[in-house]
Amino acid sequence: MNAFDTGIAIEPVEPGLMRGRTDPEWANMVGPFGGITAATLLHAVQSQPDCHGQPVALTVNFAAPVADGEFDIALRAARTNRTNQHWIVELTQDGETKTTATALFGLRRETWVSEEAVMPVVPAPEDVAVPGFPPQVRWTRNFEMLFVEGAVPQPESKPDPSSTTTLWMRNTPSRPIDFPALTAMCDLFYPRVYRRLGRVVPAGTISMNIYFLADQHQLDAVGGDFILGTAHANRFSLGYFDQSAEVFGRDGTLLATSQQIVYFKG
Repeated sequence: MNAFDTGIAIEPVEPGLMRGRTDPEWANMVGPFGGITAATLLHAVQSQPDCHGQPVALTVNFAAPVADGEFDIALRAARTNRTNQHWIVELTQDGETKTTATALFGLRRETWVSEEAVMPVVPAPEDVAVPGFPPQVRWTRNFEMLFVEGAVPQPESKPDPSSTTTLWMRNTPSRPIDFPALTAMCDLFYPRVYRRLGRVVPAGTISMNIYFLADQHQLDAVGGDFILGTAHANRFSLGYFDQSAEVFGRDGTLLATSQQIVYFKG
């Protein structure tokens, strides 16, 4: 199995309850990479026999670090309408809530199409060098990340007036993109405060929203190719900052957008 599929692997325990286990290949500074946790929760909903439609939106609240070992995912469809379905999801360990989520699934249909978001003009991934990541951040080995703008700050980095990072990304080893993989990639952006300050400070995502703007057919067209992500913050204040991101296919199709609220010290 691809490292990503191993990372999101879960099994049913009883109706409405799934069980998974953290994978050391996805370890972050504290607990697993948040993107793999979010992807696992979405995968859990997709695995339900009564799941209705495709992912449209996902909100994940990281209430506490997930410890190494087993975890349970309780989930239920709160309401199912003709075209959409609302899910409530909770990840626990030893009876303690670690992560909560809500997910919206819906039936896609052909409608009028207009796209206002424009993909940044950047070099092709084949023309971008690969920067280094701190070796202790283990989960980053599972992605190929080619920074066009705003690479991870180095010891010699200075404060920067821009919080923007733009990069090409894909799973490594390469695998066809699906909704769980797209979920994880929406969380690949290191905290924006690192770039502004030019150094690493304590920071972590508390809540993340993802809006899926592509359907499965459009993801199938991407296959295992690179996708482009760009993220920025709007304000840093009183211990928190926001982070907004857009993710595009190589052809310029907007696949997803995301928003986060992140705490920081600095």
